[in-house]
Amino acid sequence: MKPLLKVINLHHDPAQLIRKATGGNREAQNEIYRRYAPKMLSVCRSYVSDLQYAEDVMVTGFFKVFKSLSSYRNEGSFEGWIRRIMVRQCIDHLRKSRPEQFVDLTTCEPLPRMQELEVPGYFETELLQMLIDQMPEGYRTVFLMYAVEGYSHQEIAEALGISVSTSKTQLFKARKQLQGKLAELKPEIYEVGRI
Repeated sequence: MKPLLKVINLHHDPAQLIRKATGGNREAQNEIYRRYAPKMLSVCRSYVSDLQYAEDVMVTGFFKVFKSLSSYRNEGSFEGWIRRIMVRQCIDHLRKSRPEQFVDLTTCEPLPRMQELEVPGYFETELLQMLIDQMPEGYRTVFLMYAVEGYSHQEIAEALGISVSTSKTQLFKARKQLQGKLAELKPEIYEVGRI
């Protein structure tokens, strides 16, 4: 008698998948791409406002992922490792497309991370992304690296070739700009100084 149900393995061993992809197995590489491309496109889209360019950056980033797979040591999150490559690729793209404008100030107040901000549920992700897209590239890049990706100011400064105080200043200005735009949309909720 034939079994009625076919058993499908829903959980793949990520380490085995990575080993196969490292060996040049196209099916394994395709599986990695299929699993992580939607999230990585979202990361690239955060930094690069034009979707077509963001897709190009993501594809180039995945090329670097597959080229560098042998350097992944199965320590920490594989997704996080891919994400760091994508962020670096976005920064490279922004550098090539237009030099960023940074202003250096020596003092600014400590700023909260994105998860510490109180953003009401009715502000959809698309609206926040649109407001972030309207920031100058320097502001946007530092804001995303600090508030979303969790980089320290020292790491941002090293990645972008700027000083720590410039990183802090760009974040301060990005935060003020975002705060101002949110206040225009909902002035009763976003008073200056609340976020």
